[in-house]
Amino acid sequence: MAELVYLLCALTSAACAGLLVRSYRASRSRILLWSSLCFAGLGCTNVLLFVDLVMLPSQVDLAVLRASITLVSMLILVFGLVWDSR
Repeated sequence: MAELVYLLCALTSAACAGLLVRSYRASRSRILLWSSLCFAGLGCTNVLLFVDLVMLPSQVDLAVLRASITLVSMLILVFGLVWDSR
């Protein structure tokens, strides 16, 4: 059951990123660009979570890589919020 939740979270993040990119192309609002990059990173994190816990359960620990991608994704969003608030 947990495997299904990991995949659904990855699909949801990817769908959000795709919808944000589509909206960005239509309106050229830069906050949509930053948000889509953040959600794309979060989608990658969810895919790595699935790979780490389901496909490679005891062989490799991808926790540091997952946390790094999540941190970079959040920093991109914060940078975009600060940059566009001026």
